[in-house]
Amino acid sequence: MGFLIFLGIAAVLVVWIIGLYNGLVTLRNQVKGAWAQIDVQLKRRHDLIPNLVEVVKDYMSYEHAPLEKVIKARNTAVAAQGTAAISAAENQVTGALRQLFAVFENYPDLKANQNVMKLQEELTSTENKIAFARQYYNDTVMTYNTKQELFPANLLAGNLGFKKAEYYQVPEEEKQNVKVDLR
Repeated sequence: MGFLIFLGIAAVLVVWIIGLYNGLVTLRNQVKGAWAQIDVQLKRRHDLIPNLVEVVKDYMSYEHAPLEKVIKARNTAVAAQGTAAISAAENQVTGALRQLFAVFENYPDLKANQNVMKLQEELTSTENKIAFARQYYNDTVMTYNTKQELFPANLLAGNLGFKKAEYYQVPEEEKQNVKVDLR
């Protein structure tokens, strides 16, 4: 009789460990899938940037610096590896694009160009998709990391090979208040 109780407890323990393991695998794969969605949107942005630069370079013949900054930031982002490096590089792309769009204000013909307007609209749409993908990724990372930290999963997660995932971070300088001068 004691042996049957032991067998029953062992069976429950094995089923619980299998459930825990499968739940962590599912969450880890969701994190990977969420990252893949960010990657898809970043690829789209990387593909749009050369088109934008090609269209505007003739209009901006005297202002090469903003264009060069965008291309340099894009190339750095394409080469970046790992969540933290990609996050930092992509935030530089965002900043360079903002500066470029601000320069557009000095060129009425450029602002009126249909190709530029279309590319700017596509980039804005892509930026929104990237923001949503980042939010989903970070939500998924939070769920995955929390699952690993909760008792009793925290006793086994590390031994089963699960590691915490990194959040997609916003740099400190982008968290600062924007200074507006309306003089």
